[in-house]
Amino acid sequence: CKEVGAYPKCGQCPKFVEPDSTPGVMTWEELLEHMDNLVAWGQDQIKGWHKQASAIQTASVKGAQGEQGCAAADAAIRAKVQNKLAGACEEMCKEVGAYPKCGQCPKFVEPDSTPGVMTWEELLEHMDNLVAWGQDQIKGWHKQASAIQTASVKGAQGEQGCAAADAAIRAKVQNKLAGACEEMCKEVGAY
Repeated sequence: CKEVGAYPKCGQCPKFVEPDSTPGVMTWEELLEHMDNLVAWGQDQIKGWHKQASAIQTASVKGAQGEQGCAAADAAIRAKVQNKLAGACEEMCKEVGAYPKCGQCPKFVEPDSTPGVMTWEELLEHMDNLVAWGQDQIKGWHKQASAIQTASVKGAQGEQGCAAADAAIRAKVQNKLAGACEEMCKEVGAY
């Protein structure tokens, strides 16, 4: 059909499946089918949990475990169920429109409530990081300056060579500070 220009109208071809007419967007039929699949998946999960709960109750009734053993087994099973739900819980919240209020989901971390804007805590942490970065830069510059002074004392460079090296180092320092200073001004809104 492609060779004769009849594609995608290939209804006479055996096993032909027409390409998706709405790629990336669900049609109502696709959405309803997806919802049916979710219901079936949820029912299968509930059946599995009922089997696990039944197994716990049966073991408890038979007296195979003491009261402490039963509590430990119960805690282990609850942990398994909770871990199983952890991945699905957030997705379920999104599906039912409750996201990002998913506090009941284990290990849920609420998304940034101020995207693109730093909170005071974030700003203070960033400033601490800048201080640490600045201190590391100054240590590096001290080492460079010490190396230049040592080379100068040893006579490895003449008067002009020292001045040129000093100018090059100062230019590097200015360039380093220019980028950091501009970024810091942007972050605190003074740019």
